Amino acid sequence: MADAALKQAIIEGEMVVAPGVYDLISALIADRMGFRALYITGYGAVASHLGLPDAGIATMTEMLGRVGQIAKMTETPIIADADTGYGGLLNVHHTVRAYEAAGVSAIQLEDQEFPKKCGHTPGRTVVPAEDMAKKIRVAVDSRENDDFLIVARTDSRTSLGLDEAIRRGRAYAEAGADIVFVEAPESETELAEIAESIDAPVLANMVNGGSTPVLRADRLHELGFALAIFPGAGFLAAGAALETVYDDIKVNGTTTERSKLYDFGAFNRLVGFEEVWAFDKRYA
Repeated sequence: MADAALKQAIIEGEMVVAPGVYDLISALIADRMGFRALYITGYGAVASHLGLPDAGIATMTEMLGRVGQIAKMTETPIIADADTGYGGLLNVHHTVRAYEAAGVSAIQLEDQEFPKKCGHTPGRTVVPAEDMAKKIRVAVDSRENDDFLIVARTDSRTSLGLDEAIRRGRAYAEAGADIVFVEAPESETELAEIAESIDAPVLANMVNGGSTPVLRADRLHELGFALAIFPGAGFLAAGAALETVYDDIKVNGTTTERSKLYDFGAFNRLVGFEEVWAFDKRYA
């Protein structure tokens, strides 16, 4: 069931900051840190699960398995990337029902043509705005609880310009989206114009190395944003750390002070070994 705390935070005007999680290790670590929400990044989930790019390759069933397990093992409200809804209107209906049943609190749907691509890579095309508005209406009608939020994303800024992206954002809000997400604005001025022009809670996507300047959450709130997601920071940090430690082992034959390692005892507790030990003590 969706956690009403996320919707309430947005209603009360709080700035919701959500780090990107992509597997259970990243999710368990982030879940303990007091964030208002966690964002399940499609890019990171596909890369970690399949070793493939975020290009519409993963199926709804594959993504739902990852999303559901993360939601099951965490307490923080989850915003989950669901690409284009994995097909037409009937697919959107089933995707919304499945994600809501899995326990997430918000689902993100985008207006790219299938197969979609990462929002900060070239070659993206979008469907007609009217088609996406229908998807949003289906998504709204399909949810069972109003606490389950619909995030409508438009990827039109890159190919069709800022004015069209704002027009679409407004149309998606009118169709019933709870949150509007204009992907890949290219300056702080554009971010400000988006927040000013759309009469709905708006989301900013802070992608390290992407098309949009990465701003502090308090600055984004000043500009008028309700949410900020940092989808890539976790897996980019993990990739850098893994490359360092593996190179350390290769070059030095062991781990040295170069490698910054999570404490083994703390990691045991993170993944729940204390429960195993308590069970063994009681029964074994």
